[in-house]
Amino acid sequence: MDIKHIVEAILFATQNPLTAKQIQQVFPEIEQPELDDIQRAIEAITIEYQPRPIELKRVASGYRFQVKPALSHWVSRLFEEKPPRYSRALLETLAIIAYRQPVTRGDIEDIRGVSVSSSIIQTLLEREWVRVVAHKEVPGRPGLYGTTKQFLDYFNISSLNELPTIQQIVDLDVSVDPQPMQVKSEEQETEQSAIKTRESTSETIS
Repeated sequence: MDIKHIVEAILFATQNPLTAKQIQQVFPEIEQPELDDIQRAIEAITIEYQPRPIELKRVASGYRFQVKPALSHWVSRLFEEKPPRYSRALLETLAIIAYRQPVTRGDIEDIRGVSVSSSIIQTLLEREWVRVVAHKEVPGRPGLYGTTKQFLDYFNISSLNELPTIQQIVDLDVSVDPQPMQVKSEEQETEQSAIKTRESTSETIS
């Protein structure tokens, strides 16, 4: 039994990421290889695919085959359906949950400086990017939101530790003055973000 070929075929055929344990359970019980053998097969496959346009990628839910990011633009031309576009308000809400979790809806509103639409929270829940992980022990017991494995899978990372730092995000902003500057405190960043959001809302209403 060529374990590596079987593991490769299983991962190629599945539509969802699989862990080594899930791959093991595909084998008949009396023929199940050890988890270490499956893990070694996964590592060997990963190395074999390094020079190819397809890679075996580890994400939060397990391992999956995918087109390498540098070629995704070309492959996307095969699909007529365009990826959904999300509002800035939704993305800001998602970012706050990702970086400050667990947070309540009230916490998000305090940081953004504006109210959070119920439709935004509902969209994030329907996409299974966030979920209620607990309830805050205060009057009303509001839900505490956190991100999910599906969120990590969608953004092609295996853990929250792989999220870019705030400074890296600032560095990507082409509008930032390239001259050396001090990193602003969280309070200053939050205040300025709230001001910009209110100004943008006023312009839209006008």
